[in-house]
Amino acid sequence: MASSLTLVARKVFGSRNDRELKRMRAVVNQINQLEPETAARDDDGLRGRVAHWKERIGALEEREARAEAMDEALAEIFAVVREAARRTLGQRHFDVQLIGGMVLHQGKIAEMKTGEGKTLVATLPAVLNALGGRGVHVVTVNDYLARRDSEWMGRIFNFLGLSVGVVVHGLSDPERKAAYACDITYGQNNEFGFDYLRDNMKFNLADYVQREHGFAIVDEVDSILIDEARTPLIISGASEESTDTYYVVDRVIPRLRPEEHYTIDEKMRTVALTEEGVTRVEQLLGVENLYDPRNILLLHHANQALKAHALFKRDVDYVARDGQVVIVDEFTGRLMPGRRWSDGLHQAIEAKENVKIESENQTLATITFQNYFRMYSKLSGMTGTADTEAQEFKEIYNLDVVVIPTNRPMVRIDHHDVVYKSEEEKFDAVIEEIRDCHERGQPVLVGTISIEKSERVAAQLKKTGVPHHVLNAKNHEREAEIVAQAGRRGAVTISTNMAGRGTDIVLGGNPDGLAAAEAGTRDPADPKFAAALENHRAQCAVAREQVLKAGGLHILGTERHESRRIDNQLRGRSGRQGDPGSSRFFLSLEDDLLRIFGADRLKGLMTRIGMEDGVPIEHRWISRAIENAQKKVEAHNFDIRKHLLEYDDVMNKQREVVYHRRRELLSGAPLKEDILEMAVDLVGEIVRATPTPTRSRPTGSGRKSRTASSSSSSSARISATPSSTSPKT
Repeated sequence: MASSLTLVARKVFGSRNDRELKRMRAVVNQINQLEPETAARDDDGLRGRVAHWKERIGALEEREARAEAMDEALAEIFAVVREAARRTLGQRHFDVQLIGGMVLHQGKIAEMKTGEGKTLVATLPAVLNALGGRGVHVVTVNDYLARRDSEWMGRIFNFLGLSVGVVVHGLSDPERKAAYACDITYGQNNEFGFDYLRDNMKFNLADYVQREHGFAIVDEVDSILIDEARTPLIISGASEESTDTYYVVDRVIPRLRPEEHYTIDEKMRTVALTEEGVTRVEQLLGVENLYDPRNILLLHHANQALKAHALFKRDVDYVARDGQVVIVDEFTGRLMPGRRWSDGLHQAIEAKENVKIESENQTLATITFQNYFRMYSKLSGMTGTADTEAQEFKEIYNLDVVVIPTNRPMVRIDHHDVVYKSEEEKFDAVIEEIRDCHERGQPVLVGTISIEKSERVAAQLKKTGVPHHVLNAKNHEREAEIVAQAGRRGAVTISTNMAGRGTDIVLGGNPDGLAAAEAGTRDPADPKFAAALENHRAQCAVAREQVLKAGGLHILGTERHESRRIDNQLRGRSGRQGDPGSSRFFLSLEDDLLRIFGADRLKGLMTRIGMEDGVPIEHRWISRAIENAQKKVEAHNFDIRKHLLEYDDVMNKQREVVYHRRRELLSGAPLKEDILEMAVDLVGEIVRATPTPTRSRPTGSGRKSRTASSSSSSSARISATPSSTSPKT
């Protein structure tokens, strides 16, 4: 009954999302009405309006007063930024982009489809909130995008008289400090978090590089606040422990047999020694009892080495190159140099791969992304896929998700999944589909979930003679360039999950990228670039028509990811700005997701539908069963992130108090009151811990008891005095 009433109410009044959009469309009308007046102003006139509001809002001390003034300035500033973008970049914000900018300014998440211009949307709230003078942080997923966006969008900000900085790997402290002092600062998420931790390990306040945490716009917010949330940021220093034990234990593990000596739980990603396994390890290591307290370190090494061999796969979880083990991000497929697994796991994998073992580290400072980003007074984000995680965004970050409509209707065709019995049959079908698309001139983006699988597809494709590009963590230097041209006629791009997030795939080819490659520069004032751009624009326009006739970009997924969002991101590469496109996922019963999480249910469905060897099945029941398996994994991963946050919340309270007191002391706060208070507390504890002698009847002991009693009451008076006068706790 309640659900039917909800449906009726939604039909009459619209959903909450619809009501939000309706309210913001009224403001869009105001901005559009200001457009003729704004367009009539000269360049100095536009800068003058920004300077006027910056002076007015920056003078306000109270946060609420600044927020009210920004809301008052919103329509005019958005109109000014739109006009500045038109003059500097030749791009004019669409109405839906103005709505996206309003959502970000309100401290919410804007879900916008791929190709809707999220990078340009961020300029609107960035300029408006920079007027408060407290700095705006625009957070991206990698250094390349941070640099690109700061230079590209920086032309708008500089035109309006605002300063722009960028924080990327390899900068010195003075360079970082200068970047954070700018009105708007672009940077990669890890850099912001590590700068915060490093600041709070410094001994001079003048050496701190970050300012206050005012307003952050997080690009690809699901990647940073959800996917990355399972990995805390840790600053560590080398410990003195010897690394020889790792080599000794590593030689033992290959001599153990699965099931007999150890068991693996793939769902929970755990591995455990059996009774026979413990006995075998004791024999091989020459110890009497592995669980003796004296051997606790040896037991820990054995468990970590077992994990390294049984759970962590080369070219899936990590790559070994140049004598190092480098972690591969499970969500993006990117390498993460400098990051290491903790508790000796990284050393165990180094021993397994027979590379030099770096000494184990001890933690000096740590924070989760969840607690770092919750420090901002106002937090917002944008992505193409947030609605499936709306509950988590609300629970953890108190962020609402608003789904922004597309500028043009979405016409991409998403086909049902095709399921084969074996992995070999599946990959044969994948190669056949790629060949068919290539021969018709339809560009294909092939999505794989690991480096290993991307190389398998590439090796099979090579035998057919179809030209292709491989984009994975081993070949990521040209990522943006390869992805930008993935829409050219007949192009075949094999990619891991990274799929060039933040880079548009333009059908027919990207003339800017082709011109830059030919001219060696992106400077619009350079005559070589301008000539090359004109030439490639004409060529790409012809190629675009050919690609449109062939059906647009085809997305071919070779496996379902644990998270529906990652699959949606891959699909979202196609069908941008109303372009045609299609997508299809090829699966097999041997895929990890189906084998581990959906095996029983899927086998039952296959029997009912009547599956035969070599014959694929495409059915809505199958797609639904796979989606249910993904939901189970998502719920499990959400629990992991929630528990991590609960553990870190305890540390976070201590971290906030310690860092706050440390900053106060470095700023020259007097210590006398604090030392007196600590002394009084200590005296009180000593007195309370001292046993008081009991009164006894014999003569002569009374004086002693009275002395102790009066001493005790005197101490009580001492401890009561400062607490009534001291304001500190």
